[in-house]
Amino acid sequence: MATAGKRAGSRKGTRAPRQLRPRLLALALAVTAAVVAWGYLVYAAIDFGTAARDGDSGSWAFLALASVGAVACLFVGLLLVARLLRELGITTAPTDVAPDGSGAEDLEPAAPRPPGGRRAAR
Repeated sequence: MATAGKRAGSRKGTRAPRQLRPRLLALALAVTAAVVAWGYLVYAAIDFGTAARDGDSGSWAFLALASVGAVACLFVGLLLVARLLRELGITTAPTDVAPDGSGAEDLEPAAPRPPGGRRAAR
C-alpha cells in the first residue's frame, strides 16, 4: 500500500557507514590512561600517608609527590575529556564574545550611554 504525492517517499536518508576514527580512539585511550594513573596515585598517596603517620618520615615526601601527581593526572584527564567531547561534536570551541554578549571581535569598551535613555534623546 503506497501513497502518492510529493512527500510520499521515505524521509530517512541513507546512513553513512561507521568508520574507525584513530584520533578519537587515541583520545579515549589517553583519558583512560590518565584516570587509571590518577587512581593509582591516589591509592599510593593513601598508602604513603599511612606509612608516614606510623613514623616513616621519608614517606612524607612520597606522599607530597603522589598527591601532586594525582592532581596533575586528574587535570590532564579532564582536559582530554573536554577535547574528546569537542571532537565528537557534543561541545563547540569558545568564541570571542564581548562582555555585553554582542559577539564583537574587538573587545573595546562601548561608548558611554547618554543619560536619560532613548526618550530623553528625542
